[in-house]
Amino acid sequence: MDAKEDDAMLRGQVAIWHCMFGFADTMALTCAVELGIANIIRSHGQPVTLHQIGASIDGTSSPDIPSLERIMRLLVRREIFAAHQPSNGGDTLYGLTYSSRWLVTESGSESNLAPLVIMQNHPLLLAPWHYLSQYVKEGRSSTPFKKAHGMEIWEMASKDPMFNKLFNDAMACNSKNGMQAIMAGYKDRFGLIGSLVDVGGGIGVVIATIVKANPHIQGINFDLPHVVATAPAYPGVEHVGGSMFESVPTADAIILKHVLHDWGDEECVKILKNCKKAIPEKQGKLIIVEVVLQPEGKGPLDDIAAVFDLMMFQLGGKERTEVEWKNLLVDGGFPRYNIIKIPTLLSIIEAYPK
Repeated sequence: MDAKEDDAMLRGQVAIWHCMFGFADTMALTCAVELGIANIIRSHGQPVTLHQIGASIDGTSSPDIPSLERIMRLLVRREIFAAHQPSNGGDTLYGLTYSSRWLVTESGSESNLAPLVIMQNHPLLLAPWHYLSQYVKEGRSSTPFKKAHGMEIWEMASKDPMFNKLFNDAMACNSKNGMQAIMAGYKDRFGLIGSLVDVGGGIGVVIATIVKANPHIQGINFDLPHVVATAPAYPGVEHVGGSMFESVPTADAIILKHVLHDWGDEECVKILKNCKKAIPEKQGKLIIVEVVLQPEGKGPLDDIAAVFDLMMFQLGGKERTEVEWKNLLVDGGFPRYNIIKIPTLLSIIEAYPK
């Protein structure tokens, strides 16, 4: 091999190493969230030393500083945290970056991903990844999650209160993220809606945000009974328990945010048909907030969207291209649609029954 091919082979090997040990990034990130490192740095109001971080970690009086240093070294390389050596030659100081600001959970922090980090890296959510090859061989007889645990994630949440809280906290966090872009990208259209149902709305974060900004809207948060049972009260929002596979409360419009990607095409068509029955035939509208895959896209959001698709794969769901969304909507009774792009991973899809 010549020097050019040697270099290419080395880069190929490094790429495999990165994939092979990608879990180290995941676990280091989870460790940082569990230790509350972003909160500790934020509470000091300035970059801090490892010893200052260690002294502020809850639940221990003698943290292992050398181990903490090695974890932070990797997270600094990944630009989750920043580190710099002070000019006076003192200990290295660690600060927040735009990435670690998403891990701050202090009061007043509207945008944070910490609960989602904890849920996605919980042993119950990690186990299904070991069943991907088996799922490919055996087909869609059972999802990787069910192969790992003997039940689907929704059943697990209904039977295990601790997992239900973990799941609801993560979904509430997920619901908040992107809402600013959604509200800005759709604000003029909310004025024409008198009543709105959030189907699969979890504990009501999305509909509460919409109603707060548009108090003329009568909001209904619709989800499974065990989910809405833990939902807080919001002005102008009614919580309704039920199954979207059976029926949906009636309203002028329906919003589905990060719901349809949880399900295969057959289940989605059933949900869409129930949504169609619940809105006016002429003026009714369906607002879908989901990823629209761009298979040929080269940007960072396109890369994350591909990861999201594989994540949904283990639960029996999928992310979809525009063509796949079009086919799904037509099958579900919504022949007209319009895609509104917003500055986030998600897009807004308006769909109409006529």
